[in-house]
Amino acid sequence: GFFTNEHLKLPGAYWCISALNLLNMLESRRKDEMIEFIQKCQTESGGIGGNIDHDAHITCSLYSVLILSQYDALDSIDTEAVAKFIAGLQKEDGSFSGDSRFSYAAISCLTLLNRLDLIDVTKARDFVLRCNNIDGAFGAVPDAESHAAYTFCCIGALAILGDLDLVDMENLGIWLSQRQTLQGGFNGRPEKLPDVCYSWWIMSTCYMIDRADLIDLPALERYILN
Repeated sequence: GFFTNEHLKLPGAYWCISALNLLNMLESRRKDEMIEFIQKCQTESGGIGGNIDHDAHITCSLYSVLILSQYDALDSIDTEAVAKFIAGLQKEDGSFSGDSRFSYAAISCLTLLNRLDLIDVTKARDFVLRCNNIDGAFGAVPDAESHAAYTFCCIGALAILGDLDLVDMENLGIWLSQRQTLQGGFNGRPEKLPDVCYSWWIMSTCYMIDRADLIDLPALERYILN
């Protein structure tokens, strides 16, 4: 129950707060409570964990920065310590903890903190590009199977860095469109069942590469609402 999910408290807060913000229903009455919680989650390493007294994690550090940005309260934490924690995770191959998801988290977070200067941006970009497969999509690491969520992360990272011109958008657009199933929803990989979470990962990617016209949007909407 609670103990197996307590590390998801901060990530859950991010998704809920962002959804409320999109619906113009984000209230400020619990702002101070949220800020205090994030402050308590920041560790001596500078990074931020998913809950109080949890180890710092690159993804939770990004979630915290995104939450505080929405509350216009980034100055409530030690952002320089967060930036140095993330920069310290870059490996010799340019990755962050060896996974393209964390490349996106690092590049996104450091951009929001205006501290991309702390990392080797060229190496970070090149690692992401090495995750690109012949089908146009991206995997978790070089030579790994293409997956919609990893594709979002890689395209997101390249978009932030201004390097989308290095991607075969036609090939990728076809792969993304082929993820739409007969039910209207998307799967994350070929031959898998649809899952509503891929509505976000795939449509976000389609918009980033200007290929949303390849998707049957009414069918996707019906799938989501059903």
